[in-house]
Amino acid sequence: MNALPPLSVADARARILTEVAPDRPIEIVPLARALGRTLAKDLASRRTQPPKAVSAMDGYAVRAADLAELPVKLRRIGESAAGHGFSGRLGARETVRIFTGAPVPDGADAILIQEDARAEAGLIEPLRSVGEGAYVRPKGLDFVEGEVLLLRGRHLGPNEIALAAAMNHAELAVTRRPRVGILATGDELVAPGQNIGADQIVASNSFAVAALVESAGGEPIDLGIAADSFEALETGVRAARDVRADVLVTLGGASVGDHDLVKPALAKEGMELGFWRIAMRPGKPLIHGRLGPMTILGLPGNPVSAIVAGLLFLWPLVRALSGDPKAGEEASEPAVLGDAVSANDGRQDYLRATLAPSATGLPAARPFEAQDSSLLKVLAQAQCLVIRAPYAPAGKAGDPCRIIRLPGAR
Repeated sequence: MNALPPLSVADARARILTEVAPDRPIEIVPLARALGRTLAKDLASRRTQPPKAVSAMDGYAVRAADLAELPVKLRRIGESAAGHGFSGRLGARETVRIFTGAPVPDGADAILIQEDARAEAGLIEPLRSVGEGAYVRPKGLDFVEGEVLLLRGRHLGPNEIALAAAMNHAELAVTRRPRVGILATGDELVAPGQNIGADQIVASNSFAVAALVESAGGEPIDLGIAADSFEALETGVRAARDVRADVLVTLGGASVGDHDLVKPALAKEGMELGFWRIAMRPGKPLIHGRLGPMTILGLPGNPVSAIVAGLLFLWPLVRALSGDPKAGEEASEPAVLGDAVSANDGRQDYLRATLAPSATGLPAARPFEAQDSSLLKVLAQAQCLVIRAPYAPAGKAGDPCRIIRLPGAR
């Protein structure tokens, strides 16, 4: 008998994330390899941008005072282009041809855009006056040297990479990617493309979990398929230790049947069990524990159960191990039901559903009729998971709900 009731999803996730040490290993990577990583240290600019006042438009650098009363003609004395500025100084009624991004010459305080000028024989006739500072990007408009622009824990996307480059950083200190060993279990499993026996199925969970790990910023390590024996499982655990995995994910064998050997095999290896049942559907049997420095997550064998549990628990764990301070934040968002749903039992339910616009401005989630945890086709067609709290009453179309969008869903 089980002395303790299953944990709630929120409590289980909190317990998993609580064990993540706040100081993760750091490595230095070239800027070109930093996409998707998490910044490990605050980043200050090594330069001022722009380093001097530059033109925001093609035209003519002028002194605004010279254009206060028209008509007037200005003598063109040179040119300023990006990377090749004008080295002289503007005097009264003088101008310099200038291009976007080029330094504004000394003495000039405005840009007359080329559409507002008439050029003839070395002279420029302004067609309208301009105010001081017109079309000039002042020095330091974007940022100044020493300014901290990216904070520790920032996820590095294309925008952050561009900013770091502009700040003159060729390398970045990032949190080391967590190594996640993935061990599928079961005599019935065969790798894709292999000969399949009459009583066997193709192993799919390990590929889904590896993709989930990689998309969360971790390094997935395929440990293969372990047969339903203590010896095979012990070999898989040793392999995880050999590759210095931060996390070992086992797939299948987490329940209490005669062939569900994962929990006792891990216990034999010295695992300190955290919990192994969660009040959720799909995905109730889920093992959490520690084996030395390695976190253990034993996910269910049914494909949808493994993927949903991976999204709810493995994803935030990998993000936390990657240094993301927001790893444990609520990932759900408001929506409305597109169809009626029945009352729920004592487990938190995650219904696969599609999304459509609604008159409320919120997306309308329409759960599939078939919700069996073996149906990968339904999961591939789904765009979100509708969260049904334990003992939630029946709901009708238009009622509020909360959803979790599935990664990559369209």
